[in-house]
Amino acid sequence: MTNDQIIVPLDVADEKSAIALIDRLEAVSFWKVGLELFTSVGPKILEVLKSRDKKIFLDLKFHDIPNTVAGACRAAAGYGVDLLTIHATAGRNALQAATDAVQQGATQAGVKPPKLIAVTLLTSISARQLAVDLKIPLELPEYALEMALMAKGSGLDGAVCSPQEVAQLRQICGDDFLFVCPGVRPTWAEAGDQKRSLTPAEAIQAGADYLVIGRPITAAAEPELAWQRIVQELTTA
Repeated sequence: MTNDQIIVPLDVADEKSAIALIDRLEAVSFWKVGLELFTSVGPKILEVLKSRDKKIFLDLKFHDIPNTVAGACRAAAGYGVDLLTIHATAGRNALQAATDAVQQGATQAGVKPPKLIAVTLLTSISARQLAVDLKIPLELPEYALEMALMAKGSGLDGAVCSPQEVAQLRQICGDDFLFVCPGVRPTWAEAGDQKRSLTPAEAIQAGADYLVIGRPITAAAEPELAWQRIVQELTTA
């Protein structure tokens, strides 16, 4: 386990708040930029992170027709980020188009291409919601597996899944496929809107490559101490 495997979300609304959090948590080396901050600030926040030698998970979860997804991935790859997301439910054609576009965009910009990973199912969605609200007839673990296998077959580098599914997905998809697990919560933190969670140590032991841990750190009274506590728990697990 290394500190690089813990990704902390910059889930704030503006550049000033983002910089304050980055500066406060100097030990964090991997940050997630999601929809709210990127929509508010744009790619400028990526330059802020790169100037501080931080790794970047650009979590925009692209979901559109293949041509549009390809264009978005081509542009995003040029930013030189480390991880980039697309929804698996965009479909096989979109996933394949995104895979090609990421390579093209990175080559054109002269940067290393990001690892392209597919979101299998948002961790805020429960098994009941999958069946009742989304009308998906598959059991949740089976659905997540099908999405991960489609992503792997389309040439993607990995998938986003809840820690509760990662053990099965790791066993079937193999060791060369990345798994990023949000919805990770220490025993001392509130679950919030996460429906399918494990502790950080449990998630790593189950096969996660990266953990996305937000509010237990960023919403803590003392974020630095919360970060150190999680690192310590993982080091001794």
